[in-house]
Amino acid sequence: MQTPPDLFDHELLALRRARAASFGAEGEFLHREIADQVSERLEEVNKTFTDVAIVGPKAGLWVEMLGGSPVKDQETLELEEGSLDLVVHGLALHWANDPVGQLVQMRRALKPDGLMITAMFGGQTLNELRTSLAEAETEMEGGLSPRVAPMGEIRDLGGLIQRAGLALPVADSVNLTVTYETPLHLMRDLRAMGETNVMHARRKTPMRRETLMRAMDIYTEHFAEADGRIPATFEIVFLTGWAPSETQQKPLRPGSAKARLADALKVPELNAGDKAEN
Repeated sequence: MQTPPDLFDHELLALRRARAASFGAEGEFLHREIADQVSERLEEVNKTFTDVAIVGPKAGLWVEMLGGSPVKDQETLELEEGSLDLVVHGLALHWANDPVGQLVQMRRALKPDGLMITAMFGGQTLNELRTSLAEAETEMEGGLSPRVAPMGEIRDLGGLIQRAGLALPVADSVNLTVTYETPLHLMRDLRAMGETNVMHARRKTPMRRETLMRAMDIYTEHFAEADGRIPATFEIVFLTGWAPSETQQKPLRPGSAKARLADALKVPELNAGDKAEN
C-alpha cells in the first residue's frame, strides 16, 4: 500500500517558527489563553499529576503555567513509554502529518489511567479570512488556491481519540474572537504566531497586490463590527482521553440494565408497533 504524501512541509514550518521567535511575546497570547483554559480543566479532575510532559512549539511557556517537562512537537515524540500520568499537546496537532500517530505515542507514554489533553485549532478557525481570500482570488484571478491550511472538524477530530486507543474520549470546542484594526494586522499576528500556511500544495508565488487589497476590502465589507474593527475567529478543539485501566468505569453490556428507562422517566413504555401520542 502506497503511503500518501505529507500534507505539511515541516522544514518550512520550522523556518516560519524561527521567524516568529523574533516577535517575542507578541505572538504568545493565544498560547497563554489556552494553557490557562487547560489549567482550569485540570483543576476539575480529581487526580494529582506528578509526571507531566507538555508537547508543542511553545512548550516552555505552557510548562511555566502547568508544570512538567517540555517536549518538541516532531513526528517522533521524545516520550518514554509508560512514564507519564499527564501529557498535554499544546496548539500544534493541526500541523501533524500523522495526528493519530501523535496521539498513539502519547497514549503509549501514559501510565494506566493517565490523562491526555490536546488543544488544537478547529475547522471554524479564520473562517472570515478564508472567505475573503477565496472571494477575492475568484473575482480577481478566476480561480482558487489553498491560501489557508485546512483544519479538522470536531466531529472528525473526536474520532481520532478512539482510533489512538484512548478510553473515555471527549471532544469539545470553544470559539475565541479576537478583533483587529485591519485584516493586515491579523495577518501580522499570524506571522508572529508562526501560523502561516506551510502546505506542500500551497501556491508558491506571492499573492498579487490587487488581489490582497480586494480581499482586505471584502473582509471589512462583510465582517467589520460597528466600531470598524474586524473580528477573527479561532476555534479551539479540546481532545481528552485516558490510558486504559482496569479501574475505569466500563459501559454496560446491551440488555444488562437493572432498571427500565421508562420507569426512571415515569412514562409508559411503548412496545413495537405502538404509536406515541402528542
